[in-house]
Amino acid sequence: MFWAGIVLIVAGLCLVGYVLWQFYGTNWVSHRHQQQATRELREGWSKGHGAVTTRFGTAQALIEIPRFGKDYEVPVFAGTSDSVLAAGFGHFPGTAGPGQVGNYALAAHRVTHGEPLRGMPDLQKGDEIRVVTRTTTYVYRLTTDGDDLVVPFTAGWVTDPLPHNPGGGVEPAQKKGQRLITLTTCSELFHTDNRMIAFGVLASKHPTR
Repeated sequence: MFWAGIVLIVAGLCLVGYVLWQFYGTNWVSHRHQQQATRELREGWSKGHGAVTTRFGTAQALIEIPRFGKDYEVPVFAGTSDSVLAAGFGHFPGTAGPGQVGNYALAAHRVTHGEPLRGMPDLQKGDEIRVVTRTTTYVYRLTTDGDDLVVPFTAGWVTDPLPHNPGGGVEPAQKKGQRLITLTTCSELFHTDNRMIAFGVLASKHPTR
């Protein structure tokens, strides 16, 4: 009974340690990865490079969301692999680039690994999402609240060039030729197979300062 108790205590401590690492340790590491990638991207821009290969992936742009604070700045990487999402936003392959006609579709964690979209439910229609590239800053405005739409993770229509909701619910205006942005993240703070979605449309652009 003594040794069985010791085993249970050790197992409990390991479980607690794992939970603490997931909710605190991964954020600590990811924030530093974001800072490093941001620094490397800006250094690459100063040398005339539009994208920069880092150890976390190919960094393409920076996302600024004023509602999340003036210091909010998170890098965007090509693809949506685990390593990419552990360091910032991921850009869905095959979707439009910043400012292009179509759908610039992005994914990010809502909990752990830096939590870029933890405040997704706080986003409101009209909020700015700024996509900063080497030469141009694209300003999108949300056309939905951050928590207006929750879909299964299998709902691939949300990354289509012009997302059309097969259920007849929340979707962008069905007008061809739009320049859209889509944000996707987990709908709950703990494990879930559902995704929270927000749509926006390009409002303006200006040279990057």
